[in-house]
Order: sequence, then structure tokens, then C-alpha cells
Amino acid sequence: MASHSLDLLLCDARKGEPVLSPFQLILQDGELPTVGLALVKAGIATGQDDPALARKGCFGVFGKRKDWDSPIYSGDRLELYSPLLIDPKSVRRKKANQNQDAKFQAAAAKRKARRL
Repeated sequence: MASHSLDLLLCDARKGEPVLSPFQLILQDGELPTVGLALVKAGIATGQDDPALARKGCFGVFGKRKDWDSPIYSGDRLELYSPLLIDPKSVRRKKANQNQDAKFQAAAAKRKARRL
């Protein structure tokens, strides 16, 4: 039974500063190199439904989110991401509302100045 290997770079950015470590994914005959297989062989996950990786988009390759079954190639950087602390949509919505409030206040001040 022949086997071949892929040289990967594993970047764990889940806790603080990213930690880069080289990783060699050894494949047996018939195994397809996927992101999920690399995570299992690296000892990070036990399977697709692992609670540590249950949230969507917690891993990717070169900064792009990937699915469990996405192919992986030699030289790729497999990255593990931490959860978002702040929802980007809510931040944009809050900023837009603040800008709108400032416009309303400026218009009210202008109307008040005209009456004086």
C-alpha cells in the first residue's frame, strides 16, 4: 500500500497571536486530500460534527473560508479562526444610525437658529 504526503502550514489563530507550524499530511491510497481530513490528522478535530469546530467558517485556506470537503494542496496554509467578538453588521448599523442622528440634530439646530 503506497502513501504520499502533502506539506502544509498550520496557522492557529484561535487564542491570541497566530502560531505557525509545519504539518505533513500523509495520505493512504484512496484518500482524497481535504480540509477535514487534514484537521482530523492534525488532531484538531475528531470529525465534521466536532464541537470545537461546530460554528461555520472557523477554518480556511489562505484567508478564505472553506468547507469540510474542500480540497487542499501541497503548500497551502490551513488556518483556524477565533469567533467574532462583535457582529460586523450590527456595528455598521449602529454607525449609520449615529450619522443619521447627527444629521437630524444639525437640521434641528439650523431651524432653531432661523427662528431666533
